[in-house]
Amino acid sequence: MIFRRALQREFAQTAAAVFVALFAILISSVLIRLLGQAAGGRVPADAVLALIGFGALAQLPTVLTLTLFIAILLSLSRSYRDSEMVVWFASGVPLTAWIAPVLLFILPLVVVVGAGSLFLAPWSQQKSAEYREALDSRDDTQRVAPGVFRESAGAQRVFFVEVGAGEDGRVGNVFVSEETADGELVVIASAEGYLRTDDEGRRFVVLEKGRRYDGRAGTPQYRVMEFERYEVQVEQKAVASPPARARALPTATLLAQAGPRDLGELLGRIGAPLAALLLGLMAIPLSFVNPRAGRASNLLVAVLVYLLYSNAISIFQSWVSQGKVGFAAGLLLPHMAVLGALALMFHTRLAVSPFWRRRV
Repeated sequence: MIFRRALQREFAQTAAAVFVALFAILISSVLIRLLGQAAGGRVPADAVLALIGFGALAQLPTVLTLTLFIAILLSLSRSYRDSEMVVWFASGVPLTAWIAPVLLFILPLVVVVGAGSLFLAPWSQQKSAEYREALDSRDDTQRVAPGVFRESAGAQRVFFVEVGAGEDGRVGNVFVSEETADGELVVIASAEGYLRTDDEGRRFVVLEKGRRYDGRAGTPQYRVMEFERYEVQVEQKAVASPPARARALPTATLLAQAGPRDLGELLGRIGAPLAALLLGLMAIPLSFVNPRAGRASNLLVAVLVYLLYSNAISIFQSWVSQGKVGFAAGLLLPHMAVLGALALMFHTRLAVSPFWRRRV
């Protein structure tokens, strides 16, 4: 039918615009958070881009769910505002006739949301955790950047290199400040420095032509030592694998373990595509707009519905993780409640519409 083709085209155009806007907001929020961590020294600057990618992939199911919900809502609301719905109703097209084109549009996105929730999001969470673990296991020499004061992983040393490494691997004007366990301050300044690895694979920092100052802050008692060559072994950190969070476990592992926390996480993953499907259908009755009233009223109601729905899923997910509610009840109750509300909303809209019956 003509209206179905028109709706499909408008849904696609609106969804593309909404997705770009939501994805830009997501990337901006993740970027701001990571830049704050990088400025505080908790995340290396060269790792920000990779962490942004992992964070964006993890939030992709949520973005797609909001995209299809808002796209359908805005498209049908425009039809109400421009009085196109009145024309369709007068032509004998009931409100339920919009279910088929909406399903045709949202079902491929629901499949993508399901795949992202069950497979892509856990994979990105796992890779992000592994990447952060690899960053934390790097030694202090790999944290140094030219022209920037860097703090060591244990916050005991501060490094500064004025001139970066050249082709020979040497850096210039090296400054190191260290606080010992007994409260003494050690400051080392040298003209040059480089890294050396011996035959056994041990790494050493070699400083040349510098001075070392030993003393206690606030007192005049300092020892000064000049050196031509100063060599310190770099401690190699053991890579410690922290316990994997349920959010980063593959779906097959959750099914195999089937613990309370695993089932709670599995409930959230299965609930994502179900929520996308029901929200897409709920956008049909929610899209009603009185052309003489405000244009944003239904959008505010839709935002409230989404927040209540997502919070309900999160609450049941938490209850299942704590063992307060069974998995089947936690999975079905929030979606069945929304399904009942959806049926009631369709019944209400059909009851007040004078053209709800198809003409013979």
